[in-house]
This record gives sequence, C-alpha cells and structure tokens, in this order.
Amino acid sequence: MNISDELVSVDAMLARARAAQAEYERGGSQSRYDRAALAAGWAVMQPERNRALAELAVRTTGLGNVADKITKNHRKTLGLLRDLQDAATHGVLSDDPQTGIIELARPIGVIGAVVPSTNPVATPANNIINALKCGNAIVLSPSPKGVECCEMLLGFIHAEFDKLGESRDLVQMLPGRGSKDKTQRMLELADLAVVTGSQDNVRRAYESGTPAIGVGAGNVAVIVDETADPSDAVAKIIASKTFDNATSCSSENALIVMDAAYGDFAKEFVAQGGAIIPEAGQNQIVDRLWQRGHLNRDIIATDADLLIQRLGLSDKVPAATRVIAVETRGIGPEHPLSGEKLSRVAALYRARDFDDAMQIAQRILTHQGAGHSIGLHTAKPERAMALARDLPVCRVIVNQAHCFATGGSFENGLPFSLSMGCGSWGGNSIDANLHWRHFMQRTRIVRPIPAREPSLAQIFDSYWQEVGR
Repeated sequence: MNISDELVSVDAMLARARAAQAEYERGGSQSRYDRAALAAGWAVMQPERNRALAELAVRTTGLGNVADKITKNHRKTLGLLRDLQDAATHGVLSDDPQTGIIELARPIGVIGAVVPSTNPVATPANNIINALKCGNAIVLSPSPKGVECCEMLLGFIHAEFDKLGESRDLVQMLPGRGSKDKTQRMLELADLAVVTGSQDNVRRAYESGTPAIGVGAGNVAVIVDETADPSDAVAKIIASKTFDNATSCSSENALIVMDAAYGDFAKEFVAQGGAIIPEAGQNQIVDRLWQRGHLNRDIIATDADLLIQRLGLSDKVPAATRVIAVETRGIGPEHPLSGEKLSRVAALYRARDFDDAMQIAQRILTHQGAGHSIGLHTAKPERAMALARDLPVCRVIVNQAHCFATGGSFENGLPFSLSMGCGSWGGNSIDANLHWRHFMQRTRIVRPIPAREPSLAQIFDSYWQEVGR
C-alpha cells in the first residue's frame, strides 16, 4: 500500500468514526455514555484480559514488567472510573437564574489520540474511556511497538460493545503499522488531537490546524530536606522509581538531598536496596546508558538484574540492588544524567541548604521537564509553598511516592490520568492532568436578566482616593 492509499484508508476510518459519533450523540443519554465507558473499563480490568494485555505489552515493547503493568492497568482505570462515576456529561449541566445562563454538555466529536509505547494499554484505555463518557468517538495512533497492544485492547472493547449494541466504529485505531503520514492525517481530520509521548508528536499536533492537547516531557526532581524521615522518603522514592521499571514520565530522575540529610539518606538508600555510584564512576554509566546521544534501548525500562549487568556493575554493587543513584554535579545538555533516563537510574545531587536545592531543581527543570512536577520530602509545609511559588512546575508532590501521586492517587485529590499537562513552561495548552473535562465542551443559553451596570464611582472610588482623578 503506497502513501496515497494509506491516507485514503485514514480518511475512510475518520468518516466511519464521524458517522458513528453522530448517531451516538443523537441517541445519547447519560446512561448510554456511562455504559459505554464502563464497557471499555471492564475490557481492560477483567483479570484475564488485563494479564494478557500486560504480557503482550512487555513482550512487544521490551519496556517495564508484567506485574506492575497489571497493577497500573487496574488502578489507573479503577481510579478514572471512580472520578467519572458521578460526572455529568450529557444534557443540562446547570441553570443559574441569577446569571440567566443554562449550560449544556456537548461532545467534541472525533478525538484523534497519539499514545506512547511506554504505556501502550493504560494510556489509550484512559483516553477511550474519557472520550466515550463525553459522547465522542476516538481513533488511536499507537507507536509502532504498541500496535499489537492496541489491537488486543480494541478487540476486548469491541467484544463488550457487541453486548451493548454499540458501534465498533466509535473506537478505532489507524490501520497497519504506525507511520508519521497516517498520524498526521488523523490529527488534521480529527476534531481534537490528544497527544502523549514524544515532544516531536506534541509539536506536530499543535501545528496540525486541529485544536490540540499535548503534554510535556517528564524529568522529575525530588528534594529531600533535613526534616524528612529518611526511611519513609527512601521507601517512597524506591517504590516509585522501580515501578514498571521507571517507564512513567513521573518517575524520579534526580534526587536532590540536602547536606544535613545526606548521611542518613544514603544509609537508608543502601539498606533498602539502592546502590550509590560515586561521582568518579559516572562516566561508565553515561557511556553505557546513552549510545550516540540516545538512550540505549537495551538498558532502558529493564529489570534490575539486566540493568546492573548491562551497565557493567555486576562486581560493583550487591546482587539484590534494585535501583542505582549516581552522584553528579553537572546539569545541562553536556550532562546526560541531568535528563530523563527511563530506567532504574537516578542522578544524585547534594545541596548545601534548601535555597541551594531549589536552585539545583530550577537548573534541572530549565534543562528538561519544565512545567511537569517536583517532589518534596519534608516536615515544613512552607517549603512546598516556596517551590510552588518560585519554580516552573504545575505540581508539587509532598511526601508521596512521586509516580503514584502525580497521575492521581486514592490518597490525593488529583484526577487519575496518564498525561500531565505542563502549562506554558512545557509548551502545553493545559496545566492540569488530562481528564474528562478536556473531552467535553459546553453550549450556553443566555437569557436577559435585570441590568447590573455600576456607576463610575462604584468602580473607581478606591483608585481616585489613592491617586486622585
């Protein structure tokens, strides 16, 4: 099939999606949208199907591990369905006599979603459920390594749709192997582009002419101050950093530990299965983790034993090591350790005090990851406020395992999501976790009300008293 034929097939797919969405909207109701979203959720969460999807994801992408992907698919979908359970996405949302405005929920239409190989099941499932809940159709463009996972996922969803009598055309994926040309055509024809993954894909979505929601790059830094409980902080950092072999954009990439906390932190880190590589050994890690300027695909997102072997550390760290921290001071393009590593490897920085820790974090974020988030382990709440006020981040995660908390948790109030908006700092149109409200628009009926026109004095009186007329 040549490029022209491929694009014709994309056009036909989008036309089917548009026709299915039009019927879904015409015959729509809150109960229908809820049932379709639950069908997609159960397609992922049914235990045998969840395991099959997780096993296929690891086998085809080579990223992460099966047990954690099962947990991720289950908890992320369960949390999302909890968030959606009482959400109103059809009909009249509000009727305010005081303003005279009635708001109605309206679907966006056809969503074109680009999904990454790091989360080839949980991310598309999240997008599909949000789209269906709000009355939309959705077409997926998986990464080349994620094609088989998407095919299996859609097979399970379509089987559930057959029970409901819903059209399979509501949830589709681009035909054949992934390609930039087909993805670009999809982005151009969709009513909304939603992109999680490479920043190249995000930029192309914004340039497609279609309204787009893209999310920024992750490169999470976490500060551990002198008031933190070192045992608790280390336990949370290691649990987060090792989960699914650090495939999450919310995994800790830089640990910034204040001098007053460093000794106890290092002792706990080693006791809980971490190994610290001295600064003198950082070049060995860099030379193996990066190949010709790119992360080594034979090392990223691998289990700890393979990571240690392929980094040449078998005779340098204990056999039971779960995560590696590399002491370093460098930050910027010439210092790869200061960027995202997609592996059980973290850069370890020492800070003189909290102000120094903030400056190190600022430099790391300026290099990579601006807008995403920062973690803080502390007993001083005012320090979280300082980070939120002064650093270019949309989230400050306090005393939590970062990758579990950032995308929504049963222990915090963030919405469950696998896509983190990074605001203007990250070149994004949203600064929140991507969630169902981004998949819906509103129509407003505006009725006349008694006039509320103020006098000039009511507006300017305080200004006049301060500076005169």
